Amino acid sequence: MKLASYMVGATSTFGVVMGDGVIDATRRLGGRFSALRQALAADALGDVRRVTAGQAPDHKLSDVKFLPVVPDPQRIVCVGINYRSHAEETGRDISPAPSVFLRLADTLVGHGGALVRPKVSDKFDFEGELAVIIGRPGRHVAPADALKYVAGYTCFVDGSVRDYQKFSVTAGKNFPATGALGPVLATTDDIPDPTKLTLVTRLNGAEMQRSGTDMLIYLIPQVIAFVSDFTHLAPGDIIATGTPAGVGHRRTPPVWMKPGDVLEVEISGIGTLRNPVVDE
Repeated sequence: MKLASYMVGATSTFGVVMGDGVIDATRRLGGRFSALRQALAADALGDVRRVTAGQAPDHKLSDVKFLPVVPDPQRIVCVGINYRSHAEETGRDISPAPSVFLRLADTLVGHGGALVRPKVSDKFDFEGELAVIIGRPGRHVAPADALKYVAGYTCFVDGSVRDYQKFSVTAGKNFPATGALGPVLATTDDIPDPTKLTLVTRLNGAEMQRSGTDMLIYLIPQVIAFVSDFTHLAPGDIIATGTPAGVGHRRTPPVWMKPGDVLEVEISGIGTLRNPVVDE
């Protein structure tokens, strides 16, 4: 099942994507949940599947505005330097445990939303990533049990303002509308093994990054376990798992995103997250 959060006019809702359309889950559930995070918190994905099965789409995807697939996450936890290829290109040592940082919710836009290059910098870089969406609350989760806490997976853009990141990771990763999440959440029945995916990042159609997700240094169960040791996991939380080699600032010459560019992150089994770039 593929789930999307979106707006029709001034109304935000979520639904099940079928082909080129979407079935409004809020409407089919009689208004019980107006947002995907509420349905996750109520462990209601089974109800969503039941009430939307066999139904005709309510809207064409071309007629809706995509929101970040979880528009209101309680936590956005990102893992840095989690592909060996990226560690090699940056000259960084492998951390003895996942190296994590946090992003704010207003840093993310949905599929089709504009990534905003801040006016204080022209060093706006791309990082394509696989993101995990948590489906169950948890703390001190054992790696062997960690995938039971996952609702599904989506594409993530960890946009980075590199000159600010040099002196503050928090600053470099938290300018508004510098990241993206979507287009859909592919549930775990669609992706039973997240190590068997291929991630590709393209800038203006040119391939910048390509890797199998089996190349993660810390696999998803290890990352979930680590995060759950220092904070409570909540339904709708986002864990971005890191980016492979090919980022712009490690190219010769560097490749920075600029107004008019189009960035795409494609992950097999999920789809393609596409975002234009504009100036602040």
